Amino acid sequence: MRNKVLIVDDSELNREILEEILMDEYAVLTAEDGRNALEILEDHHEETAIVLLDLIMPEMDGFAVLEVMKEKGWMLKTPVLIISGETSAQVEKRCFDMGVSDFIKKPFDNTTVKKRVNNITNLFQYQNELEEKVAEQTETLRRQYELLQIQADKLHKSNEGIIEILGTVVEYRNLESGEHIRRVKGFTRILAEEMMKEHPEYGLTDDSIAMIVTASSLHDVGKIAIPDSILLKPGRLTNEEFEIMKSHTTKGSDILDHFIGIFDEDYRKVSYEICRYHHERYDGRGYPDQLMEEEIPISAQLVSIADVYDALVTERVYKSAFSRDEAFHMIMNGECGTFSPKLLTCFRNVRDQYEALLDKLGNV
Repeated sequence: MRNKVLIVDDSELNREILEEILMDEYAVLTAEDGRNALEILEDHHEETAIVLLDLIMPEMDGFAVLEVMKEKGWMLKTPVLIISGETSAQVEKRCFDMGVSDFIKKPFDNTTVKKRVNNITNLFQYQNELEEKVAEQTETLRRQYELLQIQADKLHKSNEGIIEILGTVVEYRNLESGEHIRRVKGFTRILAEEMMKEHPEYGLTDDSIAMIVTASSLHDVGKIAIPDSILLKPGRLTNEEFEIMKSHTTKGSDILDHFIGIFDEDYRKVSYEICRYHHERYDGRGYPDQLMEEEIPISAQLVSIADVYDALVTERVYKSAFSRDEAFHMIMNGECGTFSPKLLTCFRNVRDQYEALLDKLGNV
């Protein structure tokens, strides 16, 4: 439970005043400079509800403290309230750009400090509770999926139907139409069949391609664990938000790890490969594991190009659609990351088939 407040100020009088204001509601920690504050946070950041931070201090100033807190990711869970004698608009703007929650100028009013501390801590507590609810929903989804498997036997539903349902759940939460899954599956099939013809060394067969195509529905299943504020953000993500968004690959593979025994193990294995590795890149600059070249399963490589192409030619909450010609050249020129030369050759060969599929299913 986050029930501690850290007061960081080189003035002993200010520390005592702030401690007196907050001691009835929080366990108060104090630091006389930035270096001391970071030492305390190393041990107590998980219990710290808020940091009250001065800017001008010896040893290490407040801006340096903010840099370390951002680097360590502490500010995602622990808000910072600046209390400073600095009054310029530039300083205030710099603080907000660095992610602080509020700014109070010295001399401060006791009532104002208390109200703002309570408002900020209540807001962050609510946000943290939402994240916990997402985790609970993920567990609920796992249990519901087990029930779906039992019901599927009674209703004569196949593995393909179950995977399709789960993939559609992700689509609806992502506010995208279910056509995204249909297009990705179609693009994956087209490219896989060309790879089977041109590169038999990969051992692709009609059966394995059918499994890869079906499993492609789950490539973004981990997005059910991404907060709405990030998943549905209409603008550019911050670096911290993008790191959270990238975690959908590992969160999704963790979810699929719980599905052992629920559906066919071969389907689960291929689904896991696609979910975890569809953002890996041939030159090792992808995520989450920085796999290189043929370390990346062929299933994930196929779905990766299909997913990138569909993302480019369709409108999303954060961007307009690119033209088909632009999308093709962006992939071929490496603007969306490096792909296998063999896959790119096959992608070039099937360009007309991709565009014919868009004509059939639509790209909006």
